[in-house]
Amino acid sequence: MLEGVSVQVSLIGLLLACATTATTSKNRDWDIYSFHINSTVTSRYATTIITSRVANRINASQEIEFHVKIPKNAFISKFRMTIEGQTYDGVVKEKEEAQQQYTQAVSRGQSAGIVSSVGRTLEEFKTSVNVAALSKVTFELTYEELLKRRLGKYELLIHARPMQPVADFKIDVHISEQHGINFLEIKGGLSTKQLANAITKTQTPTEAWVNFYPSKEQQTQCDGCGDQGLNGDLVIVYDVQRKNSIGELKESEGYFVHYFAPSDLPRIPKNVVFIIDRSGSMSGRKMEQTREALLKILGDLAEDDHFGLITFDSDVSPWKNELLQANQRNLEAAKSFAREIKENGATDINAAVLKGTDMLNRHPREGTASILILLTDGDPTSGVTNLEMIHKNVKKAINSKFPLYCLGFGMNVKFEFLEKMALENNGVGRRIYEDSDAALQLQGFYEEVATPLLTDVQMVYLGGANLTQTHFSQYYNGSEIVVAGQITDNNIAEFTAEVIAISKSNKVKYSKATPSEDPIKASSDSNIQRLWAYLTVKQLLDKEVKSSGDEKEKVKKEALDLCLKYGFVTPLTSMVVTKPQGEDSQVAHKPKEGEKAIESMLDTYVSRAHGRGFNTYLQADQKPKKWEKHRESMLHTYESRAHASWDNTEDKDVMQYHSVSASMNIALMAGIIGVVVAAILVLIIIIIIYCCCCRKKKEEPEYEMAVERGEVHEKEAIENSA
Repeated sequence: MLEGVSVQVSLIGLLLACATTATTSKNRDWDIYSFHINSTVTSRYATTIITSRVANRINASQEIEFHVKIPKNAFISKFRMTIEGQTYDGVVKEKEEAQQQYTQAVSRGQSAGIVSSVGRTLEEFKTSVNVAALSKVTFELTYEELLKRRLGKYELLIHARPMQPVADFKIDVHISEQHGINFLEIKGGLSTKQLANAITKTQTPTEAWVNFYPSKEQQTQCDGCGDQGLNGDLVIVYDVQRKNSIGELKESEGYFVHYFAPSDLPRIPKNVVFIIDRSGSMSGRKMEQTREALLKILGDLAEDDHFGLITFDSDVSPWKNELLQANQRNLEAAKSFAREIKENGATDINAAVLKGTDMLNRHPREGTASILILLTDGDPTSGVTNLEMIHKNVKKAINSKFPLYCLGFGMNVKFEFLEKMALENNGVGRRIYEDSDAALQLQGFYEEVATPLLTDVQMVYLGGANLTQTHFSQYYNGSEIVVAGQITDNNIAEFTAEVIAISKSNKVKYSKATPSEDPIKASSDSNIQRLWAYLTVKQLLDKEVKSSGDEKEKVKKEALDLCLKYGFVTPLTSMVVTKPQGEDSQVAHKPKEGEKAIESMLDTYVSRAHGRGFNTYLQADQKPKKWEKHRESMLHTYESRAHASWDNTEDKDVMQYHSVSASMNIALMAGIIGVVVAAILVLIIIIIIYCCCCRKKKEEPEYEMAVERGEVHEKEAIENSA
């Protein structure tokens, strides 16, 4: 019996081991023998190249993946694959042109969309290619970004997750700043504990090098690492020296960039109104975190600031009808009010924002800066609910007098509506993610706008053309204004930069003319032209959001032309990833904020079109014209439904989609577990029957001998045997 039990346990263990290792062994058939990330930052403009070299280790062809994450703020500008000495370059096309290839790929049941949003700061790029037996492939992805200064520092984020330990793993970062590097720190999950000694840093006054070369053993021992190797971020944090108030001007090959970030200025007292959504959807954790953040923000107000509080659902309830000074007495009373905010009712965004605007308009103070901050988690469901009418009303009321910042709490908010409303009023839209640190996210945003130093900032360039944005309503401590453009006829001798703004007590003016004792420094840095293109496209995309009609189409075309010229993958363009003959191309779209699931929804709807009897006609020589025409019509219908469904419900559909997807995954896993459990039960039954049979065979001769000796009557023996 013990031997039978031992066999049983061994077989069960074998089955469980097979079940748990089935998924992890899949990617061990290929070897990533080299994985390099090389990032070069010149005057805040970063170009990063990820190169992965992979070998197919088995004697059969197989699909090999390239799977990386890049910053959301970046534009992909190049992708190529090299197989057996043959290079396949991705081609950037207008999104509508590439969409046809996307739809065709989906119709064949293939996953064609290869870029998707991941969390707050990253996008995921994923593709694959079939590699012949015992052959190699090299993947190379390039992306570009202008580092943005927040709270007095720049951050270069590099994410590393090669999916397995790599013998030749390297991250190399080179930073070059003409005016000097003030400080440089290395942060992120890949810089702590066991990995700290894999990092080396070398620094001169104007340059810095950071190298990260972990061993294969280190790649499995760090926090968040394991059998699949590294999985985390390396963050390079730095700031630059600022030698004069006019800032830093650089010129190269007829293009210039101007970085303006003065810090030797007195802070301007502010008038700030907080508009807080208290509708029913804000109940529970959201409201708790909002209260927590609001209490901290109120505590950070300076005594010469003035503030107001408005809460709203279907009704608008100001704490007080006028702005009050941020003295101790008023702040304590405001905190008591904040602690008692109760959630209930619908959402009247129009009335709430107009009330906040009215409060600021009725209490102007000379030498101050006014700010309006809206926090909501939903769409307008009460009062004026027409989105265009709300935009029109708010824009008319504010009349460019102060910025409106719109914070969208969670994924159910109609973010494009908030973003447009903010951009139309010289502010920005920001999503606050539902997470344990939501209160810190709110506080972090406030810190960025907490200290205005200048208002009505005008950047003037004589001899400049094709300029990026030159007017800024406010400049905040710790931030930076960046303007780029072309120098007319490349005549730097006639080029003059001037900044005119209003500080706390007077009008200020900074200027720089050439030639001078400290002329604009020319360099052979071709990145300045690409920086200008990048910044222009970014600002045109923002302008497109707030434009309409012919103006919208004009802005869109201007941005599209630049994207195609410089090879940027943006919401207007896509990269067609070409592959060896016989394999279908993939299409890389850049998702907009919150657009995580629309491609998956499109896949679903288009698949429905092909599930209605058209799969019979997939072969080109088997497609009757009438069926093909009907098929294309149905594809167009379902594609329209996907986009309409997204526009109408936005992230609610995302949640539903992921819920269905999760349910399908759970069902699949349950099915697999059920099969394994059933197999184990069958095996146990077989073993038990086998053991019983063995015992029976062993006992039968003993009964027969007992009968022969007369120790047991034959009738009794028969009964016992039975």
